[in-house]
Amino acid sequence: MSRKQVPGSGTATQTSILRPTTLSAENMPAVPIFIRNNPKLAFFALVAVAASGFGQTFFIAIFGGALREEFQLSNSAYGASYSAATLLSAFVLLGAGTLVDRWPLKRVAIFGTVLLSAGCLTLALAQSAWMLLPGFFLLRFAGQGFMTHMGMTTAGRYFTADRGKVIALAALGFPIAEALLPTSGSLLIPISGWRSVWIIAVVILLLLVLPTLLWLAGDAGREVKSAATESTDNDRDFTRAQVLRDRGFYCLLPAALMTPFVVTAILFHQGAIAEGRGWSLSVLAGAFGGYAAGHWLALLFAGSLVDRFGAQRSLPLALIPMVAALLLLAFVEQTWVPYAYLSLIGIAQAGTGTAGSALWPERYGSSHLGAIRAVSQSAMVLSTAASPLLAGFLLDRGWSVTDLSLLLVLTISVSSLLTLSAGRTSYQRTEVVMK
Repeated sequence: MSRKQVPGSGTATQTSILRPTTLSAENMPAVPIFIRNNPKLAFFALVAVAASGFGQTFFIAIFGGALREEFQLSNSAYGASYSAATLLSAFVLLGAGTLVDRWPLKRVAIFGTVLLSAGCLTLALAQSAWMLLPGFFLLRFAGQGFMTHMGMTTAGRYFTADRGKVIALAALGFPIAEALLPTSGSLLIPISGWRSVWIIAVVILLLLVLPTLLWLAGDAGREVKSAATESTDNDRDFTRAQVLRDRGFYCLLPAALMTPFVVTAILFHQGAIAEGRGWSLSVLAGAFGGYAAGHWLALLFAGSLVDRFGAQRSLPLALIPMVAALLLLAFVEQTWVPYAYLSLIGIAQAGTGTAGSALWPERYGSSHLGAIRAVSQSAMVLSTAASPLLAGFLLDRGWSVTDLSLLLVLTISVSSLLTLSAGRTSYQRTEVVMK
């Protein structure tokens, strides 16, 4: 038998006994092998990512009509408040994202969940249009930004050998939230009103999500952090300042941002795309089942591919289904196209999301992962605020669906080629030697 330190499981000296890998039906483990040493933190990441759904566009969008009617807002005024809140959240996340490096995980979980609950409560109690801005800000910062950041940083920091698989497991929180939240909210709004849905969200977050996160977090981020700072191995890890001076970071970041940039632009303007192609809304609604299915199924394989080939090599390859989807959208108009191209986009989202999240700890180490991911997460939020505005501007100027699709293909292709110039960091070269 051998003993192995379990990071984030309580104390730096805690050990676990590694048993023989041959398992009988009686002693079959309750969790997959790749998270056997630390299942609680793996599921912490999953729950945190799923909870971020309350601040994601796919959930907030179902309230658009009710909010515009309640406060007598035009489409442009409503969109402007949402974009402004999203942009502000990106800048705040740059500073707040470092809390994941400096605070115990329990405190970080309380911070994110309470702020997300406050955003839900602000919208529920809003009596005038100006209250939408702080409500949207809290939802976008704590939901799309901080909860996602917290979950993915946890998955990247506490797992090494099977990091890709764990990140893919955490990313399953997105399709889970996509499947449950918009449908449930849409069914409840006509029955009890839109305000009650936000109240229910507060109850779920404070009475279900927060206690679950606190139990799963354990003592992660306390003793382990102090022990890690004494290790000379962590001297190899990059700080955020060093990352910002690395030319390769800027070669890789555009590719990591391509999927959220393109997906937000395409999904936000689905109505205009459907109109331009002559597709009915019923066809489009059914096609989103293919998007969710492609996303979910691809996540089952994305982690293994990243673990086998590495995140840096996997990232441009994962963009290939996105290019195929956009070329299909550009040149084919049959009614089966929405099912095919949205499924391909879902596949690309799974692959690039897993590779993009595993990329930074693979390239720079995990000691300052929260601060490093805060930069990429803030850039992601900025891209999702900018892409709908850019696509809407081009469509209003007379660009066709084909023109927009081909522009996006060109952008993805350039971003993919840039990754070839990134090279390896000193951390990556040392890791190869040590292995």
